[in-house]
Amino acid sequence: MANPKLPEPLLSRLRAGLVIPAHPLALTARGKFDERRQRALTRYYCHAGAGGVAVGVHTTQFAIRDPKHGLFRPVIELAGETVDTFVAETGTPIIKVGGVCGMTPQAVREAAYLREAGYHVGMVSLAAMAKASVPKLVAHCKRIAKEIPIMGFYLQPAVGGRLLPVEFWRRFAEIENVVAIKMAPFNRYQTFDVVRAVAEVGRADDIALYTGNDDSIVLDLLTTYRIAVDSKRVRLRIVGGLLGHWACWTRQAVHLLEECHRVAVPGNDVPMELLTRAIEVTDSNAAFFDVANAFRGCIAGIHDVLVRQGLMASRRCLDPKEALSPGQREEIDRVYEAYPHLNDDAFVAQHRDTWLR
Repeated sequence: MANPKLPEPLLSRLRAGLVIPAHPLALTARGKFDERRQRALTRYYCHAGAGGVAVGVHTTQFAIRDPKHGLFRPVIELAGETVDTFVAETGTPIIKVGGVCGMTPQAVREAAYLREAGYHVGMVSLAAMAKASVPKLVAHCKRIAKEIPIMGFYLQPAVGGRLLPVEFWRRFAEIENVVAIKMAPFNRYQTFDVVRAVAEVGRADDIALYTGNDDSIVLDLLTTYRIAVDSKRVRLRIVGGLLGHWACWTRQAVHLLEECHRVAVPGNDVPMELLTRAIEVTDSNAAFFDVANAFRGCIAGIHDVLVRQGLMASRRCLDPKEALSPGQREEIDRVYEAYPHLNDDAFVAQHRDTWLR
């Protein structure tokens, strides 16, 4: 199937802006795939009001593709089946995003598999092409876009990404089957490069912009960009988030996005309380993502919160060396105590047994 399109109802939802958690991987304390807990996580995101889930991405751990683990297809399939059951039972549409990694042959295989597995969008990681030229990167993305609608991904170098110039983003935005871009460089200048590129190629109304900047979630969602293009001012907004941070405390993330959507309209003032909450969210993320230790415990930190909530049984990662850093658990304790209004523990406690059935 050449150039498959995202169905219009889902495309409209994506453009309107959604909470899309980056799905973690649930393992037992012995490192085995915990299917019951994995399914419970997917149910949690759906029932919390997320508009999509992203599977096979950084938060899921790229190592699921390693043959010694053999988890890429089982994880993709379990999440897809769980989402499909929720959609059939509730009638609520959920967008399934799958991570696409590796050099072109691998990435094309993954994209084709995601399409066959019923996924709607492939999010393209360029980490494996760290030294490729802009033309090679663009050709790579064009080839993947023939298999599945794609979401660009600007991943920060600290966790395996690479710098991508504005020239790349212009050419990327011109690819017809690009439906969204997740911006996660954790850098204002580089985030602006993406926004500017989308405006300059005339696709401001077509490509949905999503924040992955866990250090600036709320401000990203509140900001209106005005980009000068051919003597005109093009207005763009970052409409939603695809975030590892939103893999926990997801119900409150849904409320936060709804509030940002209400506020971020022309003529409205941004309440000072919301700006204060922006810093509270960033401080919480610093604890979850282990900023003090260069993000070494970023996945384990998300796991820690989900273990506290009873959704995961273990903080274990595929690489046993990926664990909480010294002092990270105490930092998570601190933000839990400082910002009780940001967690959704009561919501999880109310429904957890049902999700774990």
